[in-house]
Amino acid sequence: MVSNLENLVAEWLPLPDLAEALDVSIKRVHSLIDERAIIAVRVGERNIRSVPAAFLLDGAIVDSLKGTISVLKDSGYEDHELLVWLFTPDESLNGTPMDALRAGRKTEIRRRAQALSW
Repeated sequence: MVSNLENLVAEWLPLPDLAEALDVSIKRVHSLIDERAIIAVRVGERNIRSVPAAFLLDGAIVDSLKGTISVLKDSGYEDHELLVWLFTPDESLNGTPMDALRAGRKTEIRRRAQALSW
């Protein structure tokens, strides 16, 4: 399943690179993962914990990501399923749900995410 995810996500940031990009400690990155503000999975040949680079926007985590992750987790999605959903192209969105979140369309994406639990 992760290999499919690796094909969907164009760029990955290993956790130390994410810490550098956010200008925070690696400990803070681990806290973000624990708080479910971001999702990290093991990818690549070296099986390194990484996050999609698209989670960052203007040097910060996309503001609406944490709440969207919560909605998807409440709908029963596991981490890899949640990431596949966020990065699978959807014609009705003219991109992916993650693209829509980055564009500030959180209400539409959260509504769709909530509908998944029905």
